[in-house]
Amino acid sequence: MKKLLIFLLAICSTLVFAEEETGFVPLFNGHDLAGWHPVNVAPGTFFVRDGMIVTTGVPLGVMRSDRMYDNFVIELDWMHMKVGGNSGLYVFSDALPACGHPFTRALEIQIIDGNHPEGLWTGDGDVFAIQGATFVPDRPHPKGWMRCLPSEKRAHPAGQWNHYRVEARDGVVHLAVNGKVVSGGSRCVPRKGYLCLESEGSECHFKNFRIKELPSSNPPPSEVAEADQGFTTLYTGIDLAGWQQSDSIKSHWTPKDWNIVCDGKGTGENALRTSKEYLDYQMILDWRVPPPASGKKGKAAVGRPEPTGRSAVFVRGDSAARIPLTADTKSGEWNRLTVTVRGGDVTAAINGKEFQWNPTALPPHGPVAIEAAEPLELANVFLKTLNPPEGPHP
Repeated sequence: MKKLLIFLLAICSTLVFAEEETGFVPLFNGHDLAGWHPVNVAPGTFFVRDGMIVTTGVPLGVMRSDRMYDNFVIELDWMHMKVGGNSGLYVFSDALPACGHPFTRALEIQIIDGNHPEGLWTGDGDVFAIQGATFVPDRPHPKGWMRCLPSEKRAHPAGQWNHYRVEARDGVVHLAVNGKVVSGGSRCVPRKGYLCLESEGSECHFKNFRIKELPSSNPPPSEVAEADQGFTTLYTGIDLAGWQQSDSIKSHWTPKDWNIVCDGKGTGENALRTSKEYLDYQMILDWRVPPPASGKKGKAAVGRPEPTGRSAVFVRGDSAARIPLTADTKSGEWNRLTVTVRGGDVTAAINGKEFQWNPTALPPHGPVAIEAAEPLELANVFLKTLNPPEGPHP
């Protein structure tokens, strides 16, 4: 009898071991955020506490993985700390946010508490494409959106843990909520990219975050997300750290979550200037003139072509290299400016339209300066140095 009992215990142990899925490695080590990169959020927006990743939800933005992935199985537990909380897991993400948005092009695995009153989205495991990504939902959405609503309600409410399992193979993605597949889609573009955790207004906790990589199918470049090129944000989303500040400047330039808002009097001594000075660099800046105020009886005022070009970015803080903020857009529409400074050469593009000139007597180094001679909103301010920065530091 004793030998039989030992034999049965050995069989049970073998079965338990066989059921434990192998091949997973942690995406979070439980101690720090090694392997992750805050893209457009403050240093404290994501942090580690009691073996969990915690996001404050402020500002809106993302933290992304240092690596790209294409075929994988991901598991994680998450819990919202208040009713109606919002967050998300992105897969196949670009390195930087889309123009005029705090979030990246990606496939989002919804992490939200609560449902839309008309059933257009749910807190039970939606999967959907955002900011230009595409996919084919497993089930058509009532409004034709690229969003798969879950087949059943399985998520627990705020204050309770939920378990997600995401499987991705050759552009086909499926999400299991608390042990059962409820949503997904196919023909994802991109189908290789970064992973992101989303900050979207409320505190959310994550733990037991792990991944099992599957053999790559080597997607073509057209199906791979935009890679990291070394840009870092110049704006925390919560304050003007990293910019020269005075009472006068702060009275005209206001941090407003993922935007910096100017009242139109940010010129001359009131211009926004970086604390550091730079030699050669590449810069990205999204900007827009705010939409017109509503007319009488709530009717929107008619937009006019904007902006006028009275606002500008100054290379190395010098007026010899003035890049006017003007484009073929109307007020309320976002634009993306890209600038490259090498020696005495400056190349810039607004919404992909490139222009180049050779300013005379350009200083060897200086701050990035932004003037706003009209109401202006900024977002996604990123810079990559091509030489070590010189001059004063914060």
